[in-house]
Amino acid sequence: MTKKKQPQAPKKGLHPRNPHRERYDFNALTKSCPQLAPFISENNFGDLSVDFSNPDAVKTLNKALLKHFYQVEHWDIPPGYLCPPIPGRADYLHYIADLLAESNEGEIPTGRKIHGLDVGVGANCAYPIVGHRVYGWSFVGADIDALSIKSAKFIVEANQTLAGGIKCRLQKNPEHIFQGMINDKDIFDFTMCNPPFHASLEDAMAGSERKVRNLNANARKKGTKGFDLAEKSKKPVLNFGGQKAELWCPGGEIAFIKRMIKQSAEKAAQCFWFTTLVSKKENLSAIYNALKKVGAVDVRTLNMSQGQKQTRVVAWTFLTVEQQKEWREERWVK
Repeated sequence: MTKKKQPQAPKKGLHPRNPHRERYDFNALTKSCPQLAPFISENNFGDLSVDFSNPDAVKTLNKALLKHFYQVEHWDIPPGYLCPPIPGRADYLHYIADLLAESNEGEIPTGRKIHGLDVGVGANCAYPIVGHRVYGWSFVGADIDALSIKSAKFIVEANQTLAGGIKCRLQKNPEHIFQGMINDKDIFDFTMCNPPFHASLEDAMAGSERKVRNLNANARKKGTKGFDLAEKSKKPVLNFGGQKAELWCPGGEIAFIKRMIKQSAEKAAQCFWFTTLVSKKENLSAIYNALKKVGAVDVRTLNMSQGQKQTRVVAWTFLTVEQQKEWREERWVK
């Protein structure tokens, strides 16, 4: 591949500690992961890029990022499963680190003594991988899909860099979020979740079609080749993949988060911060009302942006100020 000088302007909106703020260095990424090379091409401006509407290109780029930045040698997912953008996954974790630091005199608590629960870990296991490699945190990844758990376990077992840092638990009751995942003796410093966004499969497919149309339009604008759906398939293509549990549930995002909030109150003393992504800003009012009903002591909204995409993390705790101090002294300071 011809080496080209690539622009270094930071990507708009990503967290200051996010290593993916700079434009992708495709020469460095292909050196770490040669399989990426066939998916890279030049646009009319002489910049290197990949076709983000091509599922194979997205998956291989993720593989390269995880290997180059997080020393994950072996990573793959079953066909059709969610393949999330790594920069956005990393952002959520860095904002959680800031939240923990606020409760720790400005210092980010690190190491395996810090325990996180990823609700809906998926087959990709992205959040636990990045959180463990960057901050050394221990994770439990929970999911209702057996193949997702099998895939996540395989990734962990295949990489020495993840050994002992991530456990995976199958949630056998899809109505339960924390029950069975936070056991009687478990203590978590935080939970995190990227809830199902859509209310039905039809909504999910329509959303993916819109995303691919936008990606194709952007590709044409930049002078790169798009992924022609009409040529490839008569069915909508989920460029980032996704199964039912990953993309939709009855009632969509707001119904899932309300259920999570209600069930979090049952585990109030076993977790410092409960958190979730909230994609739709219009859902915030209902979420705040739900948190008020269950008696959350402190509620935070952390705004995030990745390019043109605006999202946010809502975090809540049931611990009083005195209980928070005791938690810190007993778990983080020792």
